[in-house]
Amino acid sequence: MTVHDVAARLPAIPVLRDHCRALAMLEAILSPDWEDRYHSFDAHWSDAEEMASMRNGSGDEYSIVFSAAGAFVRGFAHESLMSPYACHDRTLPWPGVLDDVPEVFRACVEEPAFSDEDGTPVVTACLWRTASDDVWRCGSSVVFPEEGDLDDDPDGASYLFQLLVDRSAEAFRAFAEDYYKVAVDLAAVRHVQGLRPLTQQVVTALNPDLELADLAGEIAAIGYPQAD
Repeated sequence: MTVHDVAARLPAIPVLRDHCRALAMLEAILSPDWEDRYHSFDAHWSDAEEMASMRNGSGDEYSIVFSAAGAFVRGFAHESLMSPYACHDRTLPWPGVLDDVPEVFRACVEEPAFSDEDGTPVVTACLWRTASDDVWRCGSSVVFPEEGDLDDDPDGASYLFQLLVDRSAEAFRAFAEDYYKVAVDLAAVRHVQGLRPLTQQVVTALNPDLELADLAGEIAAIGYPQAD
């Protein structure tokens, strides 16, 4: 699967935003230590933008910027032959990955947080959808490498975006049980994925050692709905 397949399977922007908030809330419950989490969501990344992110601690990551303009997705698989660092004589994004990004997202392409110390965008896969688009888009002229260890996932899209493509509670449970090595309650996952206000019962089902009150800061940072 490449970025083209992901573009065909991502949902509308509001659905993706809600899913990203749910992923972040689930991991905030499972892992009170932010450093150990994969998924995060910053509802106050800037005055006019929110950002969902994933990082696996081994160099793979994605960032999704949500704004009035739409949504911009940047993914980086550090072992991909499409990495800016894969060739000693080239420190530029892979040809075509960023070429078609519309001007409305140009600031995201040039965002220092998504670039290295030399200003090179750290990216192997990129997608976007403007507020007026009815589909997700990606570079139309990308030619994927045909050799290497990631033949079936040349840009890392299959691995990076797996929980954005398969948004089922079962998929998250499989990920979380493998990563955190704990049993994960499926009904509690579905409750959070539905963005229903948290209860102590739901929190306890996911993490018996955590109090609902301890999540107040995370709930505010994520922008997760709260009970009236």
